[in-house]
Amino acid sequence: MKKVDVPFIYSPIYSELNLPPRHRYPIEKYRLLKNWAIKHGAKEHQWHRPSALNWQQVARTHCSGYIEQLRQNSMEKTLWRRIGFPWSESLLQRTLTSAGGTLLTTELALTRGIAIHFSGGYHHAHKDWGSGFCLINDLAIACNELLLKYPSLKIAILDTDVHQGDGTATLFANDDRVFTCSLHGERNFPFSKVESDLDKPLAKHTSDEQYLDTLKETLQFIKRDVKPDLILYDAGVDIYQRDELGHLNISLAGIFQRDLSVLGFAKREDIPLAAVIGGGYQRNLDRLVRAHAQLLRASYHVYTESQLLTEGKTYEV
Repeated sequence: MKKVDVPFIYSPIYSELNLPPRHRYPIEKYRLLKNWAIKHGAKEHQWHRPSALNWQQVARTHCSGYIEQLRQNSMEKTLWRRIGFPWSESLLQRTLTSAGGTLLTTELALTRGIAIHFSGGYHHAHKDWGSGFCLINDLAIACNELLLKYPSLKIAILDTDVHQGDGTATLFANDDRVFTCSLHGERNFPFSKVESDLDKPLAKHTSDEQYLDTLKETLQFIKRDVKPDLILYDAGVDIYQRDELGHLNISLAGIFQRDLSVLGFAKREDIPLAAVIGGGYQRNLDRLVRAHAQLLRASYHVYTESQLLTEGKTYEV
């Protein structure tokens, strides 16, 4: 696979959501991560701005009754509370745009070999309900839209967010074209786990070495038994030891090695890779952005060998 300037998918709408003070969701991280990338050498032509999906596209993954409740703000309060956001039209537009960004990321990955979405990973959304800041499942929607164009495509969803990709697993439980794989905290949200095609539950305080060994085994399995045409990679950084919701003991250097391992694997095996940044919930936004930036550093190291994002250390603080 030839060297490329890695496509970055981003929209300003990702950080344009009014949330209550001290809300748990770090809405500013998307804007700050783009600023980090520009500061560290991202070029103007790398940026791609997505369009919002339409509700007809969403309906190919989620049921019509649930969609109508989202659109009309008619959901029972107890069901809406588990999503975790205050309802607004801007939330719906942001949600549709982010899902459109993940679809664009997969499309660019198929033509360019690699693409990174500066949002995405809303993997707790099921067919007819949402949870954990996830209204609709962008990963599943992107896969279903691609499979309309390429019905024989084999897709592996490699989810390394600390929280199991439960919604994604249920949505593809009966579709062999999409292989769902989740490396997640064993005793973490969601507390009622479902069955992915491959689950790798991790004990609390799992170390870098243990984590990377598990990842290596997982990648070997994907190479041997899955043989995908595309990897959709959820690179959540809530595995970080400084993340308040993670409960694992993964260092910043460990996150970089994780991303380097996944991207290096895809490059060696000549498998297109579409990455979303996934979860990360530190209140210290500088640290949070630095954790997400390891994916960008890894992409430059693997796909361009640029010195702009690869010089120096991981800047642990």
